[in-house]
Amino acid sequence: MEEKKTINKSIWGKWWTSFRKWFYPAWLVYETTIRFYEYSLSTYQYFLLQEQYFGSEISQLIAILASSLTFAICFFFLTVPASFALFKYFNTKKLAPNLLIEQKVKTYF
Repeated sequence: MEEKKTINKSIWGKWWTSFRKWFYPAWLVYETTIRFYEYSLSTYQYFLLQEQYFGSEISQLIAILASSLTFAICFFFLTVPASFALFKYFNTKKLAPNLLIEQKVKTYF
């Protein structure tokens, strides 16, 4: 039981331990920002196609507002909390009362 309490070394080396707490949240922000930009672009194009119902100027305004809101809502309600959770997970030494699961996961990251 005592030998299981030791923390395993990362397969990527010592430098990875301090680097990963910034890498994973930054990577998550990058990937989700690209996805949410694509969602916003699709929203923008959808409302531009509704020109026959709203008119040219109004559909342009609605398209800009809707796509901006889509990006902002997705980014602030999904990306920011998830990145913060990842940062806290890799920043703390002891999160779970059972360290075995945490050590197994952190070893590969």
